[in-house]
Amino acid sequence: MHPDKVERSRVKLLTDLPNIGKAGAADLRVLGIESPQQLIGLNPFHMYRMLCEKTKARHDPCVIDVFMSVVDFANGGQARPWWDYTEERKRALAAPG
Repeated sequence: MHPDKVERSRVKLLTDLPNIGKAGAADLRVLGIESPQQLIGLNPFHMYRMLCEKTKARHDPCVIDVFMSVVDFANGGQARPWWDYTEERKRALAAPG
């Protein structure tokens, strides 16, 4: 769902989350996530690695941005477009360690 249309009190389904449509919901289900509450405290980078492993495919790194957006939202953050997280992802991946 587009972040501008998300009302936290109405988020019940995965597709009610910001930036999640049918394909994103399917990716989350591959990870065993069936409800928005299950995203609380998860690591988006780990989620991405697990998705790639489970599907035996390398997904676009922008999927990390989407995962970052929904985990942040689940943890109480604002509904923001996934691309707001791109620079944060790039910095994290470029950091040593």
